[in-house]
Amino acid sequence: MPTTSVRAEASIKPDMEVYRYDEQIVRMFVLATAIWGLVGMLVGALIALQMPFWQANLGPYLTFGRLRPLHTNAVIFAFAGNAIFAAIYYSTQRLCKARMAFDSLSRVHFWGWQSIIVAAAITLPMGITTSKEYAELEWPIDIAIAVVWVIFAVNFFTTLRNRREKHMYVALWFYIATIITVAVLHIGNSLALPVSMTQSYPIYAGVQDALVQWWYGHNAVAFFLTTPFLGLMYYFLPKAAERPVFSYRLSIVHFWSLVFLYIWAGPHHLNYTAVPEWAVTVGMVFSVMLWMPSWGGMINGLFTLRGAWHKLRDDVVLKMFVIGITFYGMSTFEGPLLSLKSVNALSHYTDWTIGHVHAGALGWNGFMTFGMIYWLMPRLWRTPLWSDRLANTHFWVGTVGMLLYVMAMYSAGVTQGLMWRAFDEAGRLLYPDFMETMIQIVPMYWVRLVGGLMYLAGMVLMLYNMYRTIKSAPKDLPDPAFTSPREVAA
Repeated sequence: MPTTSVRAEASIKPDMEVYRYDEQIVRMFVLATAIWGLVGMLVGALIALQMPFWQANLGPYLTFGRLRPLHTNAVIFAFAGNAIFAAIYYSTQRLCKARMAFDSLSRVHFWGWQSIIVAAAITLPMGITTSKEYAELEWPIDIAIAVVWVIFAVNFFTTLRNRREKHMYVALWFYIATIITVAVLHIGNSLALPVSMTQSYPIYAGVQDALVQWWYGHNAVAFFLTTPFLGLMYYFLPKAAERPVFSYRLSIVHFWSLVFLYIWAGPHHLNYTAVPEWAVTVGMVFSVMLWMPSWGGMINGLFTLRGAWHKLRDDVVLKMFVIGITFYGMSTFEGPLLSLKSVNALSHYTDWTIGHVHAGALGWNGFMTFGMIYWLMPRLWRTPLWSDRLANTHFWVGTVGMLLYVMAMYSAGVTQGLMWRAFDEAGRLLYPDFMETMIQIVPMYWVRLVGGLMYLAGMVLMLYNMYRTIKSAPKDLPDPAFTSPREVAA
């Protein structure tokens, strides 16, 4: 539908109405994504250095134990979280042909989320933590997260109610699943008894606490790092490729099978622990079943490029998306593989898991975010991307860096697993000293650092490209206006 200029609005016919999209909020979330991405990856590079070079642990606040949760929260909830919100605010308005219902709630959502991130950046290095993976923040911040999330949900669902487009495209279904399930997960896992403003005790204990935590932990990956990014894929990939999605029917099957199966897979994190055997078996079975919808989604994404593969030569956005979708397929194949008890016996507690997590985070979440940002920049700031060559350099530096990182961790993980369960002829441990394993994998930690620094360098290139693009943008960036037939009351 053509954009309508302000001057032309006076000539709009009486049976037509003008509506505008809120692009300012999208620009805010895009900028926050880039800035927090740099911060999170800088912290990641520092803790990667601390592993082979212990002298880099500086004082009580900058040790590995304090910075590691800061890194995970920064890249998951700050970098990926702001990317999710940018994608949702941009695509939802266009899929609904309606402005976000409440501009004020959009701004409260933005500033509330940034305040939560700052609170995490202050409290985690101070050691104020619940010690629950991906849920380390103490109860006052947890309450703030719930409040901001509800504000986001009210804005989103009211926009759905106000939509001019009757059909709800599949991306919206993935967003709905994200909003509802993350709320349930966060509230359920964060229930605690406060004893002070900086300390609380979870209402669960022992095995129950472990089960609830990994019901949350695995599904935080599922419904914060997977479903919203699949919604992003289903919207932005066809736009960038200028091709319809390969199979809309497959996308619907992908959605329903994924959201049904994913929620039960969490116990596979607890293989070989005190959790009952039946519980981890259920987690393993549902994890294996996830191969089908996950690869169905990957195939649907890649096949959308049928007839458009030649565009990859010149289009850095499509290159980013192809790497992202490929690593989605690789990670969702590897995850169920690692849940198998025989494989998990080798991989559990090793750096193989670290490699697996970062293949998904750097490959799937990172490159899908980069592709979306490069596609959005010229449209949000109404000026050509400052340097396509710099964007392509980012692509290659980031790809090589990611591969170095992941392969180093795979190598380190297999080395650890084999050494830990090696026995001599008498049945004694062949390597009883844990330090022997550490000495063997130190070179791989240095390779990981090099790969991480390359990925970080790509992030810096994108930020510089973004800065120069925004600098060349026109000063006036009015919200785009569109026309639609006016609804007549019954």
